[in-house]
Amino acid sequence: MTTRTATSGLAIAGLVLAAGESSRMGRDKALLPYRGRTFLETIVAKLREAGLSRVAVVLGHHADEIWRAVDLQGVEVVTNCDYLRGQTSSLQVGLAALDNRRFRREPGTPSPPAPLAEAEGRIVSTTEGAFDRKGPKRLDAVLLCLVDHPAFEPSTVSALVEALASRAAAVVIPTHGGQRGHPVLIARPLFKPLLALRADQGANSVIRAWRSQTQFVEVADSGILVDVDDPGAYSALD
Repeated sequence: MTTRTATSGLAIAGLVLAAGESSRMGRDKALLPYRGRTFLETIVAKLREAGLSRVAVVLGHHADEIWRAVDLQGVEVVTNCDYLRGQTSSLQVGLAALDNRRFRREPGTPSPPAPLAEAEGRIVSTTEGAFDRKGPKRLDAVLLCLVDHPAFEPSTVSALVEALASRAAAVVIPTHGGQRGHPVLIARPLFKPLLALRADQGANSVIRAWRSQTQFVEVADSGILVDVDDPGAYSALD
């Protein structure tokens, strides 16, 4: 069931990108321990605490190992076999799956290897019967989360949702001390341009084009700025 909160009236799903190689970290960020859970489990738990009942995770590098090691009960898992093409490809695969679209691969892109090929770009629910037989409701927005940004608070998610509902923005970005952070809330009008990006184009190119309809929400949560990209950053993590 897609989240449709009483306060917002919007159908919003969480989308966690966890398909990268974690080359600078030297091990899978999704599996790093943090406050008794893995990074990936921490993010999923925070989204649920904030009221998002529909959460999808995009896996790629070491997808099978992560799936086996992490508790993804009730989470929709999407595989991106083109994860080497960068984060944009994971965003597109996940967004297309959540929005019940079939993402089209760029011409000349090699076919994915087995066994992930069978599930590429399709949602696999880890809980049978978790969703209404009629299927998920049409999404109004997606909360985009990165697996190496696990320190945000659930209250920040709630603040972003409230801002989207009350101010009719297309993008809602949290800030702390004037600095932008993650996660970012992206409304339906951006879905099509995001899905049309080339692999070498980042999502920021679309977000910049919607600058006039972007809402910045200042929060007390310094965790939105924490990017755990290498061993040094992980050692400094509270």
